[in-house]
Amino acid sequence: MRVVPAGYQGLLVECDDLEQVIALHRALDRDRPAGVVDLVPAARTLLVTFEPTTTHGRLRQAIADTDLTAPIGGTDAREVTIDVTYDGADLAHVAEQAGIPPEEVVRRHQAASYVVAFTGFSPGFAYLAGGDPALAVSRRPTPRTRVPAGSVALAGEFTGVYPRQGPGGWQLIGRTSAPLWDLGRTPPALLAPGTRVRFTGAPA
Repeated sequence: MRVVPAGYQGLLVECDDLEQVIALHRALDRDRPAGVVDLVPAARTLLVTFEPTTTHGRLRQAIADTDLTAPIGGTDAREVTIDVTYDGADLAHVAEQAGIPPEEVVRRHQAASYVVAFTGFSPGFAYLAGGDPALAVSRRPTPRTRVPAGSVALAGEFTGVYPRQGPGGWQLIGRTSAPLWDLGRTPPALLAPGTRVRFTGAPA
């Protein structure tokens, strides 16, 4: 890992890979060093912000001393099950890219145990890691201008669920009615970093 200052009250941890980001975020969130205000994970980095009462050096040492050996998405993590109707417009294309039948795409997608690596793109959109490597398919060459809310999609190593209608270039394999973003709920996002996710359901 490489740790660099991010302003007067922040450190940016540049990790070796996504797995290290997830492990570090989970460890620091479980046992926060004194003065830490927020943890913001991304694909290869973790931003740590802190109060003026601590220092860059103190936080840098706490990060260096952090134990990353605890399993990702351990038993203490919250788990969410999302029911999916697998009738996405790109299901057949994903099956073709993976070299397996559509039914096997569904089976492999449900067999995996996912963890929310980080969030972004739009409110409530979570990047889920831990899927079957065979389903690591490319994005669409041309993004859609409108992806329906609740669309379950694949891109690279991630699975995602679109919380609202909007543009997107991921491969659509299904849909869900689960409320991913609800301002009347605390917190509004159904999926937060560290949450474990499983998918259930069947083809339409």
